[in-house]
Amino acid sequence: MNALDQYLKPQAEALSLRNKRMEILGSNIANAGTPNYKARDIDFEAAYKSALNDGDLVKTSANHIDAGGSAGTAEVRYRVPLSPSLDGNTVELHVEQVQFAENATHYEATLNFLNGRINTMRKALRGE
Repeated sequence: MNALDQYLKPQAEALSLRNKRMEILGSNIANAGTPNYKARDIDFEAAYKSALNDGDLVKTSANHIDAGGSAGTAEVRYRVPLSPSLDGNTVELHVEQVQFAENATHYEATLNFLNGRINTMRKALRGE
């Protein structure tokens, strides 16, 4: 992995995971009235740690599996409802809306961090 990839990887992985989570939460909200729909989510912290895990293992062959994961491999799990509904739908709209808003805030913060890193690189390249 080159230095530029290492420099930007934490924010890039976080942004990708936040985007995936936003899609899942949006789908939950859109299906709040769908009978038997099961609310889903990802464990952001576990997925982020997995995506950044470079581990102590060294990949010595192209046939070896990478130790680190990526946002695309984040495990999607079903959410357990606080109060189950009669139609089998596990979406709790108020919970999903709060999770969506929180994730959107973190997404924006990650964009700001990534923008700051890119601006720092630009200044370094210009000699400012």
